[in-house]
Amino acid sequence: MQPRERVAFSPIEGRPNLKFPDGVRMVIWPVLALEDWDISRAMARMVIVPPQLQPLLPDHPNWSWHEYGMRVGFWRMKKMLERVGATPTITLNGRVCESYPQVVQACVDAGWELNAHGYEQVPMHKVEDQRAVINKSIETIERFWGRRPRGWFGPGLTQTFDTLDYLSEAGIEYIGDWVLDDEPVTLKTKHKPVVALPYNFEIHDIVLFTSQYHPSAVFYERAMDQFDCLYEEAAERPKIMAIACHPYLSGVPHRLAHVERTFAEILGREGVVSWTGEQILDWYLGQQKA
Repeated sequence: MQPRERVAFSPIEGRPNLKFPDGVRMVIWPVLALEDWDISRAMARMVIVPPQLQPLLPDHPNWSWHEYGMRVGFWRMKKMLERVGATPTITLNGRVCESYPQVVQACVDAGWELNAHGYEQVPMHKVEDQRAVINKSIETIERFWGRRPRGWFGPGLTQTFDTLDYLSEAGIEYIGDWVLDDEPVTLKTKHKPVVALPYNFEIHDIVLFTSQYHPSAVFYERAMDQFDCLYEEAAERPKIMAIACHPYLSGVPHRLAHVERTFAEILGREGVVSWTGEQILDWYLGQQKA
C-alpha cells in the first residue's frame, strides 16, 4: 500500500477535538537516538569529508565522531535530560544492546522507553530481508529490557511500501517516521493498525547541523519559534512537539547549553509536560475509545 491508501486525507480544521488530561496543555516528546555504525560499511553520516570527496573504507574519522557520542556525549546528555525533567524515548539500534550495553542499561535504569530503530544503522531499502531484521531488532531489545518495544523508527527514517505491514505483523504499535500531522493518526496495514505519532524533521539535530549547517545556537532559536506557535494553538486543541537529538551532535560541549536551555524553557511553561512515545500512544488510543 502507498501512504494515501493507509491513511485518508483529513484536514485538521473540523476534526473532532482530542483532549489532554486536566492540567496538560501541550506535550513535548524528546527522542534520543542511539545507533551502531559498523566501520566495515559506509558511515551513516559524515562530519568531515574525505580527500578528493571520495568515500573511503574503513572511515575512521567519521566512525570515531559517532563513537564519541556513545563514550562521552550520551552521558553528558543523560545528566542534562535529568536536570530539566525530560523523559525521552530512546530509539535504539538492536545491536547497541550488544556493542554498548552500559549505555542501554543506563537508559533502562532511568526508566526510559526503548523504541526499536533497526538492528544497525542501515536503511530499510538496503536490507535483504526486512521481516528478519525487524524481528531481530525487536527480539534483541526484548532480551535486554525484558519488554518488547512498542514503537519503531526506521534507520534514517526509511521505509519501503511494505515495511509497515512487517512492523504490524511483528507487534509494533506506533511509528515516528511520518511527519504528516500535528496529531496521532491511525494507519491501515495488512494486520493490526499502526499509529503514526507526530514527529518533525526540523527540530532535529541532524537536519540542523549536518544537513543545513546551522550554528549551535539555532537549535534554541528554531525550537522556541516552533514551540511558541504550537503553544498558542494548544489553547484550542492538543499539540505535541517532538525534539530529536543524537549524542554525537547534541551531546558535544558547544551545543549542550543550547539544547538544555531549550528543554528547560519549554518544560518550564505552564501546562507543558514531557511524555514518551508509549505515553502518547496510550493517551491517543484512550481518546479513540472514548
